[in-house]
Amino acid sequence: MQPTPISKADRPSDVEPIIRHVVPWRVEAATAIPDFRLDVMFVDGTRGEVDLRNFLTDTGTNGTVFEALRDPAVFAQVRVVMGAVQWANGADLAPDAMYDAIKAHGQWVVE
Repeated sequence: MQPTPISKADRPSDVEPIIRHVVPWRVEAATAIPDFRLDVMFVDGTRGEVDLRNFLTDTGTNGTVFEALRDPAVFAQVRVVMGAVQWANGADLAPDAMYDAIKAHGQWVVE
């Protein structure tokens, strides 16, 4: 059986308008700021702070993926991956919980 050639006229056109995220809790940007805090912005323009100081200094994080974030140099390597805050070692934060707290209080204090 011979493959059927695909004509250029049968190719789908580019999607217009550009597809955008419809859920507001997708993180668009995250920046590490002093004292184990993050400045985050969501796709709907909501902006606020995530405070991880208590969480990271608690002994409950010993031996977890979050323990490495106690090193300020590692913490500063935060990035946004597919709408979520993440670090290279696999630690990540729930964007929906973060969004809800920031929308309600301007910050999310992780305990």
